[in-house]
Amino acid sequence: MTQLSAAQTKSSDSSKALYGGKGTRRITVRDIALAKERGEKWPMLTAYDAMTASVFDEAGIPVMLVGDSAGNCHLGYDTTVPVTLDEMTMLSAAVVRGTRRALIVGDLPFGSYQEGPVQALRSATRLVKEAGVGAVKLEGGERSHEQIRLLVESGIPVMAHIGLTPQSVNAMGYRVQGRGEEAAAQLLRDAKAVQDAGAFAVVLELVPAELAAEVTRVLHIPTVGIGAGPETDAQVLVWTDMLGLTGGRVPKFVKKYADLRAVMGDAAKSFAEDVVGGTFPLEEHSVH
Repeated sequence: MTQLSAAQTKSSDSSKALYGGKGTRRITVRDIALAKERGEKWPMLTAYDAMTASVFDEAGIPVMLVGDSAGNCHLGYDTTVPVTLDEMTMLSAAVVRGTRRALIVGDLPFGSYQEGPVQALRSATRLVKEAGVGAVKLEGGERSHEQIRLLVESGIPVMAHIGLTPQSVNAMGYRVQGRGEEAAAQLLRDAKAVQDAGAFAVVLELVPAELAAEVTRVLHIPTVGIGAGPETDAQVLVWTDMLGLTGGRVPKFVKKYADLRAVMGDAAKSFAEDVVGGTFPLEEHSVH
């Protein structure tokens, strides 16, 4: 057997990358684990419909989260709390249908797993069987340990979520989590608890960058940051924030890569002006 050339080796290594990798097979939690071993960072975006998901899939985004943030972004709720499992199942199925390569993670909404492991398994099974997701996400560290353990033992990969947990907004509000020695120690305990329970990754939301870096060093599973500094293994953003579609103020940690709200608004105004002025439709837009 001949030895691979440097160029061939480089090409082979790059084909294993989560972002920009070759092939159309679904990414799995095994690929996520290997990325951590290679020290490879990767992006994750939310998605709530087939068309948007297909754009992100074609762009090479390796992991998409069908987040209960859809409640704020698309369903008109003030928080994520009212989102139902039926809604999450419908949205998750649409995203799965719109993608070929990305690992799709479906959120378990508030009230669908808090009763205990059996309820969590029943809810997660719906997302896997009816929507076709490759993994589920749930909030909570030590308090969700048993739910995570049962799901993983039942063959359902789990992405955990600690730090700011939006489903607990009525209890904690929207503020940085993990500040101070006691709070930092609790967040570390939560991170280790979800890892011990079998989670394949953990989201760290609105956590001091230094603490997120320490958690990332301590854990052998990938950390996914959102407002948690640059040292996590991956980064996630809500797509409507990232593309400038969200109205009003957005969190400090958001970087806007486009201004779709302005683009869409200008297009809608142009359409309206054409209709009112009688310049749309023209002959080329008509059938006889």
